[in-house]
Amino acid sequence: MPNFLLELGTEELPASFVSGSAQQWQRLVPATLAEESLTNDSINVYATPRRLAVLVKGLPVQQLDREEEVKGPPASSAFKDGKPTKAAEGFAKKQGVEIEALEVRATDKGDFVFVLKKIPGRMTADILAELVPQWINKLEGKRFMRWADGDLKFPRPIRWMVALLDDTVLPITLVSGSDTVKSDRISQGHRVLYTPPTPQKGETGGVSIPQAEDYVECLRAACVEVDRSQRKNQIKAQVEAAATKQGGYADITEDLLEEVTDLVEWPNAVVGKFDDEFLILPPEVITTIIVTNQRYFPILKSPDYPELLPYFITISNGDPAKAAIIAAGNERVVRARLADGQFFYKADLVKPLEDYLPKLATVTFQEDLGTVRAKVDRLCKIASLTATQLQITGEEQAYIARAALLCKADLVTQMVYELPEMQGIMGQKYALASGESEEVATAIFEHYLPKGAGDILPQTQTGQVVGIADKLDTLVSIFGLGMLPTGSSDPFALRRAANAIINIIWAAQLPINLHQLLAEVVAEFTAARPETPTELLDQLYEFFLQRIRTLLQEEKNVDYDLVNAVLGENDPEYTERALRDLLDARERALFLQQIRNNQTLDLIYETVNRSTRLAAQGDLDKVELEPKTAVKPDLFQKSSEQAFYDAVVQLVPQTLLSKQTRNYQQLVDSLTEIAPTVSNFFDGPESVLVMDPDPEIKQNRLNLLGLLRNHARVLADFGAIVKS
Repeated sequence: MPNFLLELGTEELPASFVSGSAQQWQRLVPATLAEESLTNDSINVYATPRRLAVLVKGLPVQQLDREEEVKGPPASSAFKDGKPTKAAEGFAKKQGVEIEALEVRATDKGDFVFVLKKIPGRMTADILAELVPQWINKLEGKRFMRWADGDLKFPRPIRWMVALLDDTVLPITLVSGSDTVKSDRISQGHRVLYTPPTPQKGETGGVSIPQAEDYVECLRAACVEVDRSQRKNQIKAQVEAAATKQGGYADITEDLLEEVTDLVEWPNAVVGKFDDEFLILPPEVITTIIVTNQRYFPILKSPDYPELLPYFITISNGDPAKAAIIAAGNERVVRARLADGQFFYKADLVKPLEDYLPKLATVTFQEDLGTVRAKVDRLCKIASLTATQLQITGEEQAYIARAALLCKADLVTQMVYELPEMQGIMGQKYALASGESEEVATAIFEHYLPKGAGDILPQTQTGQVVGIADKLDTLVSIFGLGMLPTGSSDPFALRRAANAIINIIWAAQLPINLHQLLAEVVAEFTAARPETPTELLDQLYEFFLQRIRTLLQEEKNVDYDLVNAVLGENDPEYTERALRDLLDARERALFLQQIRNNQTLDLIYETVNRSTRLAAQGDLDKVELEPKTAVKPDLFQKSSEQAFYDAVVQLVPQTLLSKQTRNYQQLVDSLTEIAPTVSNFFDGPESVLVMDPDPEIKQNRLNLLGLLRNHARVLADFGAIVKS
């Protein structure tokens, strides 16, 4: 069972492509091998900044022979009087078989000629030679380039290629104009740490790989760790050990660890130091400079507190013997950046945060929407509307107004101008330094949250309200210009903004009527811009419903049909209800999923769903719950009608209580209890014909069913639920 190695050697690849390409090959290689019926024992993909490789173990020498059935012409045209015609002869010749191999079989469309062909399996080596160029050409990524004078595209020039089937070089050639790369068994070791042996006559320098299965060990001997997971573990262990040696704790974020893993081939931790005087800077400033700008790991005094030690750790791809020189060079860079940060910090603190507000009038938010100062004015108004709806008064309302006014002021400070990642963080620091309250300062930081998927949400009410106001202004303003997100294009991150609003409301249990709030904000926007499209509000309603639908399905794991049952499909009453009370919409969706999982839903599904389908033929209002106003008992002809009516009368207080308390288990229990009565109405010894010839009796019975539908609709539209 042969093993196959492919290594593609390049100039230094972008870090993002290293892991991305490995993930693509982990999907692509097994899929294409399976298409060719090439089984295997294992597939391992390796990646470093200078190479991408795949090692496939346990391949067959060749494909298995297979049989393929081919349908030919109709029997009536293939044979005349039992003798083959030219049509039969032509079909047999095309398939490479004798006439005797043809069979006549009956099909739905009559008798046809068939042939069972035996197709010999191709040699694995031949198939791999065809697949390798596909594996290379199908890789995707950003900023692919051409080099030399050819058309071949890759993130960086391809310099060598290893292709071994066991110990034999598989001849493959990549051509890009006059630049040609031919497969060989010679790889390349570490640029600095590996010195290839002096080549003998007729040989080239590099790392010669005798057998495909020797790949990993051969490269390790040449100071290249091709196993990405091993490289990542080594970096983590070295950073932690280096931090411990300095008496601290390494601050290792997953994003930085992932990126650094794809920047080196043979990791070596080097400790650098900066002057203690820079520790007067906020820790976030130092961390941003060290991590975001330099890709270094900071060292904390304590794992639970962000106080820093004056050290950092860099992962070098160079010679460990030159660690002191490497550290000195890194220290010079960090010292210069921290000195700049110290200057900006001191200069910004000269005046209070409020004094930066006028300068916001010089910064454009969006060309057609004016300046950031104009955005702040709109934001303040929306925050006030939100606070009013939440019935926030007194001191809390004052905090909200103040935080809304100051939340963007740090954008025009020198620190944030140089380090945009510090927006909100520096606003909080400068607010406290200016004498603002803790509540206001925290809200300035929190109103940007969440900054991405998985990020924390605002924890204070002031931060929540100002954050919602900021995101609502962006949504309404950008939608008002007709710049709706399309497909994958969402330059203003409007989907993320809407998701954040919904998640903040859900997490903080805020009783916000989003339907009303959107209408008020749109009215304010339209008053200032009369040319605003009249469909703006409906577009926003639909957009938020789409986001609620996505969050319930993807983050809350609620089945699609249950989400439809809560949000409604072309049902204005349901969609409005969801936007009026997002908390209730979430609770109903989660509860429906719960009773589906524990099979309680099955106990009421048939009864309610059947009633819902029939009730659609009546004209009872979908919100009516009171049987005494909708049904006439004097029209009853069977005892099952009276029993149905009595059960619905008893259902009314349970439904109203469930709606008020959001304890929908009470409603489901009541519907479960009524189910046998409804079944008897439909199918029991006293069953009735709902569609009675008498229009008045028919309508009375449809109203009974409509009442049951309406009580169930307090929980969900059962007509949208698919039977489990």
